Amino acid sequence: MSFKSTAPRRVASALAFAAALGLAAPAMAKVVAKVDGMEITDEDMRLALEDIGPSLPQQLQGKQRESYLVDFLIDSKLMARKAAAEKVADTPEFAKRLAFLREKALMETELNRIAKAAATEEAIKKTYEEAKTNQKPEEEVRARHILLEKEEDAKAALKRVKAGEDFGKVAKELSKDPGSEDGDLGWFTKERMVPEFSDAAFKMKPGEISEPVKSQFGWHVIKVEEKRTRPFPAFDQVKDQVLRYVVQKAQSEVVLKLREGAKIERFDETPAAPAPAAPKADAPKAQPEKK
Repeated sequence: MSFKSTAPRRVASALAFAAALGLAAPAMAKVVAKVDGMEITDEDMRLALEDIGPSLPQQLQGKQRESYLVDFLIDSKLMARKAAAEKVADTPEFAKRLAFLREKALMETELNRIAKAAATEEAIKKTYEEAKTNQKPEEEVRARHILLEKEEDAKAALKRVKAGEDFGKVAKELSKDPGSEDGDLGWFTKERMVPEFSDAAFKMKPGEISEPVKSQFGWHVIKVEEKRTRPFPAFDQVKDQVLRYVVQKAQSEVVLKLREGAKIERFDETPAAPAPAAPKADAPKAQPEKK
């Protein structure tokens, strides 16, 4: 399943603000620090997180992240006061930057407003049900394999399992694939495996064991354990992803409508190919990588 949008690329950058939907402003701001009497509140921290959050080091979490934000705001207060004293606010450069930042803040605030209006429980569930209804049936296989470098070694392994030895035991002992425990590859769709492997596995019935199959990785002995129609992910599993799609779609529609109603003149050199759409969000897949 894929929730795909055609939003312009720049809208995608604003989606970080949609991710902050749960960070609603507190009813009463809590003072977390003071700089020469100037208060820094948890609301200031929320705004700072929206602004610089994506650039923060990943290892900064919990209290460390909060401390970093407080330090950032302390430095901001001090530098802003210094700049004000030096009349930086009176310069043309500052006026241009302030105008840009004002437009950026207005855009982000409006995108947030659109996101909050669109992200209703009803809209999320409706989008999920539509995707579920439109999902085409797709076959999945759960299989094990034994991967060996030489054909003769694969034939020797096949002889052992045909003689009654446990497939998983032989795989654990001989297989050169470190990524599969006891040879177990879990559930996968046909396109997830290299063609030679998939062609063999999807022709087999549960319980069958293949003759050695050659692929770019070596020689496989395959045992098909089960087959099924791929189940659609449960709502709770993809709810956050559907939320992102609903928000992105609503924002995209507003931007595109505004563009259609505006007279836009560009004097730069536009690229030959259209800019890529906003990144699509794919549903979680409990599938192995191609072997």
